[in-house]
Amino acid sequence: MPEPTLKCNGKMSGWSTNFYAEWRRRSGVLAALREDPAVPPEHLLQAVWFHQRLCRDRLKTLDGQRVHVLHPGFWNHEAGPDFREAMLQFEGGPPRSCDVEVDLHTSGWVAHRHHANPNFKRVALHVVWEGSADPQLPTLALPSFLDAPLDELALWLSSEAALSFPQALQGKCCAPLSELASDRLLELLRQAALVRLQSKAAQCQARARQAGWEQALWEGMFRALGYKHNVWPMQRLAELRARLCPAKTRPEPLVLQARLLGMGGLLPSELPKAPASTERYWRRLWDLWWREREAFADGLLPRALWRFSGLRPANHPQRRLALAAHWLAAGDLVSRLEKWGTSSWEAAEMVPAMLAALHVAGDDFWSWHWTLRAPRLAKIQPLIGATRVTDLAVNVILPWLWSRAAEGRNQALCRELERRYLAWPPAEDNALLRLARQRLLGASPVRLRRGAAAQQGLLQIVRDFCEHSNALCENCQFPEGVRQWQAECRS
Repeated sequence: MPEPTLKCNGKMSGWSTNFYAEWRRRSGVLAALREDPAVPPEHLLQAVWFHQRLCRDRLKTLDGQRVHVLHPGFWNHEAGPDFREAMLQFEGGPPRSCDVEVDLHTSGWVAHRHHANPNFKRVALHVVWEGSADPQLPTLALPSFLDAPLDELALWLSSEAALSFPQALQGKCCAPLSELASDRLLELLRQAALVRLQSKAAQCQARARQAGWEQALWEGMFRALGYKHNVWPMQRLAELRARLCPAKTRPEPLVLQARLLGMGGLLPSELPKAPASTERYWRRLWDLWWREREAFADGLLPRALWRFSGLRPANHPQRRLALAAHWLAAGDLVSRLEKWGTSSWEAAEMVPAMLAALHVAGDDFWSWHWTLRAPRLAKIQPLIGATRVTDLAVNVILPWLWSRAAEGRNQALCRELERRYLAWPPAEDNALLRLARQRLLGASPVRLRRGAAAQQGLLQIVRDFCEHSNALCENCQFPEGVRQWQAECRS
C-alpha cells in the first residue's frame, strides 16, 4: 500500500504519492538508475551479487552451464577483481575457489584490459548485465535471475540492509566470538597481538643476523613507508642504503632525495617543464642526480615496479622517500629510537615521545607538495604524522626493540615494551581490518576500538586461520579454539 504524503503545510494529502520518497529520489539520495532505466549502475549489480539478490536455484551461464554459488566472495574495493575468494560449483564439476568480475557488458572484459591483467587470472565467472557468451570464461547475465524488479533493487541499495555485511557470509567463528564478554574478547585479541609482535621480532632478528641490527631496522622502516602497495621497491632501496649514504658521510637531505628518487626510477629522464613554485627544486634535484647517475647505474629500479593507483597523496613513494632522506641525513635516528625504548614514559607521553623521535623539520619543497608534480598546498603539511607513527611503531620499531631486548635477555625491558605495544592507540582503519571485523565480529566491531593491539590481534587471527581456509571456513580450527577459550573462562 502506498504511504501517505505530507504536503508542505504538514497536512496529509491522502494515500497516493509519497512526497518524501519523490523528493529523496530527485535529490539524488536514492541510488537512481541511469538515464536508460533498463541499464542499472554497476554498483547496483555488485551489491546484487554480494547479497545474492538472485534466484539462486536457477542460475545458468550464457553457454548453458548451471552454476551454484556456495559463497559470492568478498567485495574488493581496491584494484583487481570485484570479488575475491568466491566458492562456485559449475555443472558437473567440484567446488572451486576463484574470483568474480562484474561488468555491465561482456565486452568490458577486453575493453577494461582484464584479459591481459595478471590480477584477474583467478576470475572464473564474469557477471554482466547484458552481452553474449564469452569463450574466454563462463558468463552469467543477471536480468533473468533477479529476485525483484530493478526499481525495487535501486530502493533497496540505499537501505541499511544493502550497506551491511551479509550475515550469511560471516565466519563460523563469529557466533562463538559474539558470546564472549568484551573483556574476554579483548584479552584473546591481545594474546594474538603478542604473537604477532614476537613473530615480527623474529623476522627482525633473522635479518639482523645477516646484516646487523641497524640495517634490519632501516629495511623495516622503508618497507613500512612503502605502505602495502610498494613494499618491495622500498625494501630494495633500503638494501642499497650503504651505497646511497656511506658510513662516516653526512650528505644533505637534498642529495639523498636525489639519490633515492633517482635510484628508484622516480625522476624523469630529462628535466620537464615545471610550475614556478617547483622549478627551482626540480633543477637542483635533477642536476644532483644526473651528476651521479652513472655511479649508481647498476642498481636503478624500473619505474614500472611502483604502484601509484589507489594511493592517498600523503602515501606517495616520492614523498615517503623524501622523509627517509631526512632520517638518513640526520644520522641519529637509530640512537633516538634506542633512547625512546629505554626511557620511562607515562601512558600519555609514549606516543608524543615517539613522534618527537621521528620528527623531521620542515622541508622547503616537501612540506608544501604531495608529489614532484603536485601544485603547492594551501598550508604546510608535516612529513610524518601520528597515523604513520603508529604504523611504524607497531609493525617495525616495537618489534625491533623487543627483539634486541630478547637477544640481550632483558626480560624487564621485554615486558615494558609489551606493555607499550598493548597500550598503543588504534591505527588507521583499512579494508583488511574492516573485512576481518565483519567476518569475525559481525555486529560488534565497536568492541575493537580500544587500541592497536586489538587490531593487530585480529590481523594475526586472519593470518593464522582465515588465510589457511576458504570462504566457507572449511576445516578451520579457530571456532573450536574460541569455544575452548570460553569454557576456560567459565571454569
